[in-house]
Amino acid sequence: MIDYSRLPTSSAKNISVRVKGAAERALRQGHPWVFEDAILRQSHLGNAGDLAVIYDREKNNFLAVGLYDPLSPIRIKVLQALQPMRIDRDFFAEKLKAAQAKREALINEGTTGYRLVYGESDGFPALIIDRYGDTLVMKLYTSAWLPHLQALIGALEEAIVFDNLVLRLSRALQSDRLNVAKLYGLEDGQQLIGAGADKPVTFVENGLLFQADVRKGHKTGFFYDQRDNRQMVREMAKGRRVLDVFSYTGGFSVYALAGGARTITALDISEPALETLKVNVEKNGYEAKLVDVIAGDAFSGLMQLIQARRQFNLVIVDPPAFANSRASMRNAVMAYRRLVEMALRLLAKDGLLMMASCSSRIKADMFFELVERSAKVSGYKLDIVEKTGHALDHPVGFPEAAYLKALFARLRK
Repeated sequence: MIDYSRLPTSSAKNISVRVKGAAERALRQGHPWVFEDAILRQSHLGNAGDLAVIYDREKNNFLAVGLYDPLSPIRIKVLQALQPMRIDRDFFAEKLKAAQAKREALINEGTTGYRLVYGESDGFPALIIDRYGDTLVMKLYTSAWLPHLQALIGALEEAIVFDNLVLRLSRALQSDRLNVAKLYGLEDGQQLIGAGADKPVTFVENGLLFQADVRKGHKTGFFYDQRDNRQMVREMAKGRRVLDVFSYTGGFSVYALAGGARTITALDISEPALETLKVNVEKNGYEAKLVDVIAGDAFSGLMQLIQARRQFNLVIVDPPAFANSRASMRNAVMAYRRLVEMALRLLAKDGLLMMASCSSRIKADMFFELVERSAKVSGYKLDIVEKTGHALDHPVGFPEAAYLKALFARLRK
């Protein structure tokens, strides 16, 4: 539960802001960020979560309103642009209803696990909400949401039907620097509404059952962004020996089994994730022993498989984000090259490779070229089968929202 009296409140006095011409143009085109160095002047200093109202320089007309975040280079996170609106519970409720309407196709097909709110693309900057059956998981990436948490939760109760609500906090919010737990009584994995998320929750995706630990699992407990790619693997897996690298809790492995894979080998560094993989396999009516799990580092695990002269007909490589900063770009590129080269050494002729990237700094064209060039340099020829991007519940509302890309390719005979 949550003690709202401990939360900070936003100032009744909005911050009046003027920005540079380039920022004005970006706001008119729908970009949801105003950077610190784009601000020409502001009426007064503010606290996290105060509302900042941006006016144009020529006629002093309203441009946008957003959450002020003094600790972030993205100083204003835009909630509403071009047309003034009151930011309150009703405003958030309407945004949530619109977000759910975008997901109707998933809901209608019986999928009960999906991303309900994808940050800025759904009008909620630095915030995501994932649905796991009757449980919602809300993850905050900025303290600017704390003064608006009561209104936001009230809007959720008004707009969305659910039983449980779990709060997840970014690493920054969990840090001693922000001291969110001591100051406001908020903790990562805290249940705000209900009591049914104290154990792993179950949800349906494309007719398959999965279990997720929404209170302690990575991110919010599962990776919904790969749903469409998992379905493609399901359609390609029949009769194949499958290697699932960075398998986590077995999304791709379960889909491959459902598609008629001959054997599955799953490699991940997290032993708890591999235990959940076994549970997910059994939930769908398969024996856990059908999946050979290997707990260990992906790079060393792949090398051991190469040394053992193992061969697979389908290799899935879905690594974490290697490029979290500009400085890490070079190492990220090298890591992708190594993964492509090792994956292809394990791939039988006419086998299929699925290589994905969730590094937003590695753009799609760059990634696809990197994979193809890495294969060529390593002496392999690939026929591209498919290039994919974001799923329905991860809409790309502005360029920086695009991060996921995947390449399906066949190793030429």
